[in-house]
Amino acid sequence: MFSGIVEEIGTVRALQARGGGAELTIACRAVLEGTRVGDSISVDGVCLTVTRLSEGAFVAGLQPVTLRLSTLGRLRPGDLVNLERSVPAGGRLGGHYVQGHVDGVGRIVALRGEGEALVARIAAPPEVMRYVVERGFIAVDGASLTVAALHDDSFSVSLVYHTQQHITLPRKGVGALVNLEVDVIAKYVERLLGQAPRTGLTMELLRQAGYA
Repeated sequence: MFSGIVEEIGTVRALQARGGGAELTIACRAVLEGTRVGDSISVDGVCLTVTRLSEGAFVAGLQPVTLRLSTLGRLRPGDLVNLERSVPAGGRLGGHYVQGHVDGVGRIVALRGEGEALVARIAAPPEVMRYVVERGFIAVDGASLTVAALHDDSFSVSLVYHTQQHITLPRKGVGALVNLEVDVIAKYVERLLGQAPRTGLTMELLRQAGYA
């Protein structure tokens, strides 16, 4: 599990095809501290397993399904990526629950300044938008962000100056693709409500419990 608090921006060294999948090499520094082969690192919001470590870099394998469902297959040497080590048991959760399982790929459709903030509008597929709520959480390339506004087929997030300096989104232009992961709690609630006739769970019970 991850928190969506990006620890470091890494640089792609190489992306090489490997038997239907690929092997990704990322140059970095901070996330290597304490990392061992077999550990998980979020790369632009995708949970990857470290397969090799070298001086100033790590290597991770990309499965075919990862290439289909995320933006990682489009990476090129020199591209910047958000990195975060998995949250240790008992560790501080500074963002929200992020699994590193991408729900869909979005596209940046607008960027504008608002004082010191940067507002990004991101178009998302219907299977993602159904879970997006105003003031709720969403992970964009692995960064935990708050939904500032909802639109018909998109949503907006507002980045404070500190966040702008520590994630890749401000460095991307209009038209760029981003990995999206919605709050997993919304998916669990939907699943439980779908089983309501058997479980007795209703929206009224959720409201009484403070969950809706």
